[in-house]
Amino acid sequence: MGIHGWAQQELQRSLALATQAGYDPQLYLRALLSAVIEQSKQGRSAQDLAQELRFLADNLVDGRDYGFMRP
Repeated sequence: MGIHGWAQQELQRSLALATQAGYDPQLYLRALLSAVIEQSKQGRSAQDLAQELRFLADNLVDGRDYGFMRP
């Protein structure tokens, strides 16, 4: 299993725990996103993080090719 698969597995596990504890799943995900960004700031510049977040936001449509991909 690669790092992305492992992260997805951990996310599902922690989301299930948060839901069992009575937390709203969307609020939990927002809190988790904030925590990940805070932690990431320790090793990356704000500009680098902002660029990655913009890229991810611009490519939220599932199944759509990224602009740099070739057919």
